[in-house]
Amino acid sequence: MILIKIHKTYRDIIAISDAELLGKYFEEGNFQLNLKESFYKGENIDEKKAIQIIQNQSREDAIFNIVGEKAVSCALKARIINKQGIKKIQGIPYALVLM
Repeated sequence: MILIKIHKTYRDIIAISDAELLGKYFEEGNFQLNLKESFYKGENIDEKKAIQIIQNQSREDAIFNIVGEKAVSCALKARIINKQGIKKIQGIPYALVLM
């Protein structure tokens, strides 16, 4: 399953992560991924609904923070990222998108 949390600000921030990564911390060199519940814990949904939400939010002035294999796969299928935009920390894929 995939977690999506929409942080309402002047520019919405969409936090998307694989559910099993919630609460975990990854570090490699100077880079870190800290999947804090306060930021990432949102609605637990399936891939189809995640893609739909991502596509809807991409039409807005949103920022996306995407972490995990399933979450990144959804973002690729929703066409908001491409393979060149994916980075990894300790083998965990992530992408940041500013629409």
